[in-house]
Amino acid sequence: MDIQLYNTLSRGKEAFKPIKKGLVGMYNCGPTVHDYAHIGNLRSYVFADSLRRMFEYNGYEVAQVVNITDVGHLVSDADEGEDKMTKALKREGKPLSLEAMREVATFYYERFVEDLKALNVELPKAFPRASDHIKEDIELIGALEKKGFVYKASDGIYFDTRRFPAYGKLGGRADKTAGTGSRIGANPEKRDPADFALWKFNPKLGWPSPWGQGFPGWHIECSAMSAKYLGQPFDIHTGGIDHIPVHHTNEIAQSEAAYGKPLAHYWLHNEFLTVGGDGKMAKSAGNFITLKTLADESISPLAYRYWLLSAHYRSPVRFTYDAVRAAQNALIRLLAAVGSYPDGGKAVPAYKERFLAFVNDDLDMPEAVALAWELVKDPKVNDADKRATLLDFDRVFGLKLDSAPRVEEETVPEEIKALSDAREGARKAKDWKKADAIRVEIEARGFEVSDTPEGARVRPKR
Repeated sequence: MDIQLYNTLSRGKEAFKPIKKGLVGMYNCGPTVHDYAHIGNLRSYVFADSLRRMFEYNGYEVAQVVNITDVGHLVSDADEGEDKMTKALKREGKPLSLEAMREVATFYYERFVEDLKALNVELPKAFPRASDHIKEDIELIGALEKKGFVYKASDGIYFDTRRFPAYGKLGGRADKTAGTGSRIGANPEKRDPADFALWKFNPKLGWPSPWGQGFPGWHIECSAMSAKYLGQPFDIHTGGIDHIPVHHTNEIAQSEAAYGKPLAHYWLHNEFLTVGGDGKMAKSAGNFITLKTLADESISPLAYRYWLLSAHYRSPVRFTYDAVRAAQNALIRLLAAVGSYPDGGKAVPAYKERFLAFVNDDLDMPEAVALAWELVKDPKVNDADKRATLLDFDRVFGLKLDSAPRVEEETVPEEIKALSDAREGARKAKDWKKADAIRVEIEARGFEVSDTPEGARVRPKR
């Protein structure tokens, strides 16, 4: 069955065709580790994890890389403002040194990994850190310089977008001004407002380079690291939609200018998570919610994951505590159902086929979740097969359904067990009228009976 993906580059669904048979190379733009990740940030990684799990469900091996930006990301996401890591040093009273920057970055990187584990996100093949790849950045800038794509300004080395006619193609605009936004007029030394920094000079802090001491630009870091770990081109590049007009547009320009071939074949972007009105979640807006914030409200990380799965990754979602609490209640019910089902079943082929069709259709997780509930309510499927099928689905859901507490017979009172035994005796005697009457009595007392090949199972009604 084909896998269909919405490619931002072509602005339509395309059948996935890997560069290497059976292998998917995937690069996910990682966090700038200057602070805790908020739940809006984390949506990108739940999406990327679902994508990875879908490919693995289809039998692919996935080489996944998530970068860690620990230097070079300016507050404006472009070429102006203070470096986010430098700002973090000042906030936390640390000295302005590369050692202190590394220390702060390591702390927030470790917190980020803890968040991923709490969300049951599979960790990637590599977590390359920008500060460990300065050599690769310099080599890439050097390759661009040899081809005439760079020029020097008083504050750094810039990419000349006029030399790259396809600039802005990811955003769907033919002209080079795609994504320039507030950068217009910001630096009068730029030859074009869309030009962006490859290297920023800083005589007090940074690394030596052929052009002067300083820092790599944010965009060059991802191009250098993706090429090192996945080669160029690779299969899939993901990120939030906010990366389209600036960061990913600039990655494409510098990588393709340097090597004369595509950076990635498929570009996938998840929509924003908003809170309050329609505002994007951000610390500066005062709506910064972390997994710890949710935990303080007695909401589990997996409930948040379930809530995200209930919306398509390309649809914006509006966060409310009521919505996520409702998702948590639904997850509790699903766990209770799985925990009450016996082992020994087999995944139902018809349900598996429908599930595969949903997840392979641009990762349609809302339909896949709805299918799980359809299965739970299906009287034609025995409970053991329901359990096996739901656990099969969970290879993509990532909800840890196999950890559901088991509902054992010991939770059933002795008098209900006695009624069940009497019903079994009536069934063996083919006294169907009596057996049915006992079933009605059991159900009237708040329990239900399921007839399985191993005999009758009694449990509290869900």
